[in-house]
Amino acid sequence: MTAAANVSFLSQRLSSRDATVGVLGLGYVGLPLAISFAEVGYQVVGFDVSDAVVATLNSGSSHIDDVTPSRVGPLVANNSFRATAVVHDLSTCDVVFICVPTPFDKAKTPDLSFVESATRSVAKVLRKGMLVVLQSTTYPGTTTEFVRPILEETGLRAGADFHLAFSPERVDPGNTRWNVRNTPKVVGGLTPTCTELAKTLLLSLMDDPTLVRTVESPDVAEMAKLLENTYRAVNIALVNELAQLCNEMGIDVWSVIDAAATKPFGFQAFYPGIGPGGHCIPVDPFYLAWKAREYDFQTRFIELAADINDQMAAYAIARMQDMLNERSISLRGASILCLGAAFKRGVSDVRNSRAIHVMELLRDRGARVTYCDPHVPHVRLGGDTLQSLSIDDVAKVNADLVAVLVGGEWPLASLESRGIAVFDAVNAGGAPGAHRHRL
Repeated sequence: MTAAANVSFLSQRLSSRDATVGVLGLGYVGLPLAISFAEVGYQVVGFDVSDAVVATLNSGSSHIDDVTPSRVGPLVANNSFRATAVVHDLSTCDVVFICVPTPFDKAKTPDLSFVESATRSVAKVLRKGMLVVLQSTTYPGTTTEFVRPILEETGLRAGADFHLAFSPERVDPGNTRWNVRNTPKVVGGLTPTCTELAKTLLLSLMDDPTLVRTVESPDVAEMAKLLENTYRAVNIALVNELAQLCNEMGIDVWSVIDAAATKPFGFQAFYPGIGPGGHCIPVDPFYLAWKAREYDFQTRFIELAADINDQMAAYAIARMQDMLNERSISLRGASILCLGAAFKRGVSDVRNSRAIHVMELLRDRGARVTYCDPHVPHVRLGGDTLQSLSIDDVAKVNADLVAVLVGGEWPLASLESRGIAVFDAVNAGGAPGAHRHRL
């Protein structure tokens, strides 16, 4: 079959939803994507290195909060979706998405080991006419300078024998309003044909045909993703620094932000906290900063914002220590209950959780730490495993201080009524009281 015939054949299969879609990595990004493709009529094969994840999914259950068993079960039953830990099960796929983690190491250097492993897995099943789409958040150039050479080790040429594109994930765990079907997508292919094929596929997912935006290259799509999250990181850093200044000046930063937010143009409200967690906002600015050094360019503004956000955990602890000092209690030996362990409200995801980081710092300073999070039954702190208290336990606790680290329906009124000191880092309880201070 000629190259033109391959393109026409794949385009028809994508348009008619006769294609088989493969998804490597069945985590917070990959599983919602895989299930969404199966729900609109594609045959989907999901690959994951975890046998436990594969077994859970093939039993019709789910390990991800945002994907319920009621969605997975029927798709498994009618053979629209199946999970596998065998790479060669992807050999029947017309399209393969790479949706694996992209963390950084202790030196804040990008770790592409998961992307490399996934790409080498794709190379084992790569064939003429296949479309490969990288979704993992990474620095500009990863698709063309890292993924492409590995795939071309097979002897097939990207843009000629197979198609290659980048389309960044935009998953917000726990968000019930925005999902795969209604969140706009961005995609950039190696060639215009690569872009159009990827666009055709993504359009089949969307509720609105205007929700797929094409750009001229994978580099543009990769940079767009980093801009989205760096924008948030920088603005969060701004209000985190402002929160510290307002505290020194005796001004309520939350009231300041609420007042500024009444302006109908030119302002978007961001809120202070112990620093952003999750996979994207704490990581992506460092991917951009690392890549910039290749061009002898320092992203000073971006790196400063990351530094401000990183030190908010220590600042929060200093504020807690001040509250304990007011009661003549030392932080060392103090009993502190932390409310929240996930990286955000309403999820079980603890990736880069700043709440857990605060707990670790408190333990390092000698505090006796307990915690409650209905979505996170246990956490590892050092060599120890802590079990979550129940909400009922929280209401009756006799801690020296309670630290609200993640938003939630916490019984703060009950704690305050008993005179327990509460440090509210996320404004969970509204205006401060006699025993409760806000960040």
